[in-house]
Amino acid sequence: MATREATRTIQEINEKIRKGQVVVVTADEMTEIVKSKGVRKAAREVDVVTTGTFSPMCSSGALINFGHTKPTIKASQVWLNDVPAYAGLAAVDIFIGATEPALDDPLNRVHPGQFKYGGGHVIQDLIAGKKVNLVATAYGTDCYPNREVKKRVSLEDLPYAALLNPRNAYQNYNCAVNLSGKTIYTYMGVLKPNAGNANYATAGQVSPLFNDPLYLTMGLGTRIFLGGAQGYIIGPGTQHNPNAKRHANGTPLTSAGTLMVMGDMKAMNPRWVVGVSILGYGCSLAVGLGVPIPILNEDMARYCGVSDEEIFTQIIDYGVDYPKGESKSLGQVSYAELKSGTVRFNGVDVHTVPVSSYVRAREVAQTLKGWIESGEFLLTEPVTGLPGPSL
Repeated sequence: MATREATRTIQEINEKIRKGQVVVVTADEMTEIVKSKGVRKAAREVDVVTTGTFSPMCSSGALINFGHTKPTIKASQVWLNDVPAYAGLAAVDIFIGATEPALDDPLNRVHPGQFKYGGGHVIQDLIAGKKVNLVATAYGTDCYPNREVKKRVSLEDLPYAALLNPRNAYQNYNCAVNLSGKTIYTYMGVLKPNAGNANYATAGQVSPLFNDPLYLTMGLGTRIFLGGAQGYIIGPGTQHNPNAKRHANGTPLTSAGTLMVMGDMKAMNPRWVVGVSILGYGCSLAVGLGVPIPILNEDMARYCGVSDEEIFTQIIDYGVDYPKGESKSLGQVSYAELKSGTVRFNGVDVHTVPVSSYVRAREVAQTLKGWIESGEFLLTEPVTGLPGPSL
């Protein structure tokens, strides 16, 4: 049994980063180190493990201040490239959600809808340096008499722009199949009838919350990789569920923890913040997110040594059960099986399809590793931790 006795502190790790002496490995590298050397040696040799994920994350958006106008305006309705933004905050503060479609989108009236442009695309365009059309209307007040503003704005024109994502980096997610007799279009992608394919949605052993399954090192103020820049965890994400059933290694067997995160859009890279169109479902935003895990003791080394063979999820029918809100497990499958390309389901080999990118997730982890090794990125001690499971 691993011990919780401290091996090092975050302050000690940061001192090693400053001196260029820190030992950083990615989560998949840590898996091999733990296999070959054991938990105790891994805990002594490694200071930080970097993780990563790159996947559509619908509960994302941007908090923007578009600047005071002359004459002044208290915006009540706002559109960016014809995508509605929420204006019920203050005079020129708005929030645009990743899944908001453009006003003229036919949606699913022509099924399956293509959802070519939405809030996620606006966010990507801004980060890419493109100008977008801003239209704001108002009812007019004595202090804010202007009733309409139309202008083209770029990210550099905006006094404030932050990516503010209420729910990112799901700790685990379903493996989706379709047991109905027709093709369906879901946020898990296109699902063929009669379990013609099985789609899954996490990066497995490199994914952030699989490497700290009990949230022992994460919380308010944890510095992370977000959208190609430095960002922060600002709390548990909506639908954070720490009390999901767990494997003996601590990893959840169903959907569990999530993160609420925030970062400066002006520092981000459009490679890691990408507008997504999901056929027949809607718009979204693919986000690159990575969390550094400090190896404070042997427990953390053991958790970060987890492999795809030891992480499991449930097969859920999205054709009948899920729409009814009656999801039940039709079987348990490991991420090693999912990543192999096929899983055995009801006596048949079913082709598997990843919704998230393992290649890009590894790139996030590698990039974060490079930042730490070069001294560009220091770890932070969370002010408060994320709610953990009731053990």
